[in-house]
Amino acid sequence: MRIKEILSQYRRDFYAIYECEGCGHITGKESGYDDRYFHDEVIPQMKCTSCGKSRNDLGVQSQVTETKYHEWMQV
Repeated sequence: MRIKEILSQYRRDFYAIYECEGCGHITGKESGYDDRYFHDEVIPQMKCTSCGKSRNDLGVQSQVTETKYHEWMQV
């Protein structure tokens, strides 16, 4: 899955629409957390509800998604 659009964000918590890189399925409003761990570890393991595959299953390399705040910042 990848983030298609961030709908709202408060501090590091956000709601976004995700899109599957495999089948193109688009989710509804889902929550997320804006830190390196979430972007680098959690999102690549998210399974699509339509095809059941994750970014890791598909072998898709993704670009680095920038976070809104630096890791060292307390928000």
